[in-house]
Amino acid sequence: MVHIITGLDQGGAEATLYRLIMACGTPAYHSVISLTDEGVYGDRLRMLGVKVESLNMPRGSLSISSLFRLYCLLRSWHPSVVQTWMYHADLMGGVIAKMAGVRKVVWNVRHSNLDPCCNNRGLLKVAKLCAFFSSWVPDHIVCCSEEARRVHMAIGYKKDIIVIIPNGYNLSVFLHDENAGKSLREELGVSDKLLVGMVARWDPQKDHANLFAAMSKVWNTRKDVQLLCVGSEMTEKNENLLRIMRNAGGDGKTLLVGPRDDIPRVMNALDLHVLSSVGEAFPNCVAEAMACGTPCVVTDVGDAKLIVGDTGWISPPGNPEAFAEKILEALTDLECTDKATRARRCRIRIEENFSLLRMVAAYEQLWESMLPKREC
Repeated sequence: MVHIITGLDQGGAEATLYRLIMACGTPAYHSVISLTDEGVYGDRLRMLGVKVESLNMPRGSLSISSLFRLYCLLRSWHPSVVQTWMYHADLMGGVIAKMAGVRKVVWNVRHSNLDPCCNNRGLLKVAKLCAFFSSWVPDHIVCCSEEARRVHMAIGYKKDIIVIIPNGYNLSVFLHDENAGKSLREELGVSDKLLVGMVARWDPQKDHANLFAAMSKVWNTRKDVQLLCVGSEMTEKNENLLRIMRNAGGDGKTLLVGPRDDIPRVMNALDLHVLSSVGEAFPNCVAEAMACGTPCVVTDVGDAKLIVGDTGWISPPGNPEAFAEKILEALTDLECTDKATRARRCRIRIEENFSLLRMVAAYEQLWESMLPKREC
């Protein structure tokens, strides 16, 4: 089994691939090829016994020598199935796999917003090329959400080979832990604050402008609220982020801590997790927060509403007034209800619908259905 992915840095697809392989009964059965570098997951995968190769292709550029190396690796490894992850890997990895004689290819689609305002033209071109090749290259296309399937069918993806496999989460890692949350709050110096947080990288899809516009209105009403921003480029080195934050009056009220490896601890430290995105497929951060017992306010994008169910609050995307209203409503509700009861409801929602074991079983069933009977 060979996985081809655009990169192995922090991100939803990368984390899902890592969780999937880690939870499989035989991680060494899997090999991973990154089109770019090894990011943060290369060494972690090797520790599981997984063979990892990086092609070091420059981001935004096409390297013929890297594609030839990919071809040679696939020819020498003779995988029964190639699973690709994200548009560039779907296109380049899928086509090269077919050229190398791989009989079974599965694409993985993680995107659900193809609005030109929120995506660069290069990515949109690759998505449309994938739509063209979808009738020839993949045997199946895995979408992580119903919204992702709908969006891609609309641009021409072959609809009768699309299957939906929602993300799944390691519930022995993401769990309610008051002591872990308390220790992080003390470390950050916010023990006496209502802590609202968003775990998301700096990206147009995450719409941090919406987040800070909403928080500006929240701070006008609630002086005891602190905002915690976690993720790639969520630091004071990001001048665009700083400008948005300061225009919203967020100086002294916002902690920018960048990417972290202790996300379960972060989620336990929060009183409320928020998602301000204008586009998502299946937002991992929402399910991870809920698995830790932390309720969420989310914009109605991708499958965020499906994840939250009746345990949180939903706001239309790109509407900071409505988003602020829902955050204030949530904070008031949290002060009036039993915290342990709400935490259990969030946790149960994830346990019953989005466990890691359920996701792994769905992928393994799909892969095994593609193998000749003698290999099963």
